[in-house]
Amino acid sequence: MAIRSDQGIVLRGYPFGESHRVVVLLSPNHGKLRTVAKGVRKTKSRFGGRLEPMTHVDIVLYEGKELDTVTQVSVINGFPNIRNDLDRVLAAGTMIEVVDAVIQEDDPSLRMFLLLQRGLSVLDDAQPHPALVTAFLLKAADIVGVAPAFDTCSGCGRTDNLRRFNFAAGGSVCEECRSPGSYSLRAGVVEYLASVAAADITDLPNTDESMSKEALGITKRFMEYHLERQLKTLAVPNV
Repeated sequence: MAIRSDQGIVLRGYPFGESHRVVVLLSPNHGKLRTVAKGVRKTKSRFGGRLEPMTHVDIVLYEGKELDTVTQVSVINGFPNIRNDLDRVLAAGTMIEVVDAVIQEDDPSLRMFLLLQRGLSVLDDAQPHPALVTAFLLKAADIVGVAPAFDTCSGCGRTDNLRRFNFAAGGSVCEECRSPGSYSLRAGVVEYLASVAAADITDLPNTDESMSKEALGITKRFMEYHLERQLKTLAVPNV
């Protein structure tokens, strides 16, 4: 048994025993960590409030056979502005949900950690850009190796007449390569998705509301197809 220091962003937690809580974090060094915070459900807990979801923390862990025990916690960033705005909470919740779904325990992913940290920081600084969640999903897909193709047909490689999207094929397809399950997209959506995927999340391209909603819808369904699960946060109406 040993004591080690780490940092992480809290993804979620759930009760464990009468007064303990299992806290799941994303660590840049160890991927997804499942730890136990003892006694945090008691009103006099020393650090229960520091282990809320969407909190970036420094932690000290006592290594156990099954679960490491949190012995010390200090908050690096609590992202307080997110918690006071429903739109930001929903956007952050989607980010957390996707990361929790794609990252495995003891599977280091510095890129995913940095993406989540930056996404939450952007949300904390300002109202979410209409394309922020779309951009986050596309960049997460790229990190795990399932990024959709936008600039070329997934079937033949051609670069023109890309008006359809096929989840199984991995992105855009031309009319000649379309197959069952290919969805027709209106003009400009593929180009917009390509620009969102290529942009930094602090400098996303603008478009009309209907275009941004269609882009998010396509991206959501693409991620759900490859995750084989529904994104519950994005199931909330008007998000």
